[in-house]
Amino acid sequence: MAKTLSPVCKLCRREGEKLYLKGERCFTPKCAFEKRSFAPGQHGKTSGRGGRASSTGQSDFARQLRAKQKARRVYGVLERQFRRYYETALGRRGLTGLNLLQILESRLDNVIFRLGFASSRSQARMLVTHGHFTVNGRRTDVPSMLLKEGDEIAVRDGSAKLTYFKDLPAFAEKRTSPAWLSRDLKKMAGNVSRFPERMEIDGSLNEQLIVEYYSRR
Repeated sequence: MAKTLSPVCKLCRREGEKLYLKGERCFTPKCAFEKRSFAPGQHGKTSGRGGRASSTGQSDFARQLRAKQKARRVYGVLERQFRRYYETALGRRGLTGLNLLQILESRLDNVIFRLGFASSRSQARMLVTHGHFTVNGRRTDVPSMLLKEGDEIAVRDGSAKLTYFKDLPAFAEKRTSPAWLSRDLKKMAGNVSRFPERMEIDGSLNEQLIVEYYSRR
């Protein structure tokens, strides 16, 4: 499985904002963005951005590129796969931008993160890769698996005995689960009730700029 090997804190600095890619650590003083909010690289401090990806003075293409890169980094998706998601969204009825975000939200690793079964999407990907979850009763190790309405996600019986999953209900209870998902902490399982509406997805993502980026290519 391909993955991003760059330090994830640099990705936040490049976008000029916290993307919360390290889960709980991003809420503590240990977060690298708190110490170095300027862009990475030798010109980071002198770029005049002040650590923020301001749209002032940027071309339309630059703003579209940044919107696409931000979405990729939030969901941990590589370029080729992200492009395939866009093409799938383009072929569906409805708004292409919303379709794209719904596809990203329906990824197995994202759903596990949204259910509160992992502190970050990267941790969710690792747990799935190690085979700790089942989808509709079948074990899977594919984090990019796209779920459908009615699909049930559960911790595998053999994994439930591990310390991490024994402590999981107490950890997950502190986090709210979105309305488009239902979960049962006693059974350590969740269900995709429906696809999320736009207001239930990260409001800082600009899907229209992403559509414009791919439309011009």
